[in-house]
Amino acid sequence: MSTGTREPLYTTAILAGRAVFGLLRLKPSVTGLKNLPDTGGAVLAITHFGYMDFALVEWMLWHKNRRHIRFMAKKGAFDQKLVGVLLRGMRHISVDMKAGAEAYGQAVAALRAGELLGVFPEGGVNASFTVRELKSGAIRMAAEAGVPVIPIAVWGGHRVLTKNHKPALREVFDVPIHFAVGEPFTVAAGEGTQPMTLALHDTLQVLVDNLQKAYPVDGAGQWWQPRHLGGTAPTPEEAAVAEAERRRRRDEA
Repeated sequence: MSTGTREPLYTTAILAGRAVFGLLRLKPSVTGLKNLPDTGGAVLAITHFGYMDFALVEWMLWHKNRRHIRFMAKKGAFDQKLVGVLLRGMRHISVDMKAGAEAYGQAVAALRAGELLGVFPEGGVNASFTVRELKSGAIRMAAEAGVPVIPIAVWGGHRVLTKNHKPALREVFDVPIHFAVGEPFTVAAGEGTQPMTLALHDTLQVLVDNLQKAYPVDGAGQWWQPRHLGGTAPTPEEAAVAEAERRRRRDEA
């Protein structure tokens, strides 16, 4: 198990993040905290609606047991000079989207060594604020390493920082950040990857639905609320079209 006593860089980053979140007066609320283990490896399968999700989940975990999470992040982040130094120093895992076998192997090894692995199975940030189709890596890695999967939903973090929206300064203060930690489940040898991935998707969506219902701020007409709940966020179909266009432009550049 990794704790702050052995990783001063990671601990310093967490304390800095806590200070920032404190200045912003973010208001955390957690259900299912008991489902986060104090020891042993596990895949944390996290929803991804905002750019701060990784820091917010680590913030939540820090309050429980001071454990550190190894996140899988795109290689492009590691290629940035300062960010790359920090990510490598905190032993996060670089993922080359065109050649992911090395990152996969590192992740499985970390899980077998008793680490917590943070995974965003939706891929990039999802602008519709509903759970889209998941990639199967979280299930496959958990099965190979023999560790549980723990679903985690985050709601409210996207109001602070997400794609396609630059919030005014006043928008990022006093934001309620709600977390739901689902019950761990194991993937037995021989179980189909696709059915288990679909089950994970449905579990995450239920967790998100529950957080949205209990959220203390009315999202009607708001950019951060899903369309089906009366907000103005793009529908899943609209978000998928926009994402495909973004990737096309990136590939042509």
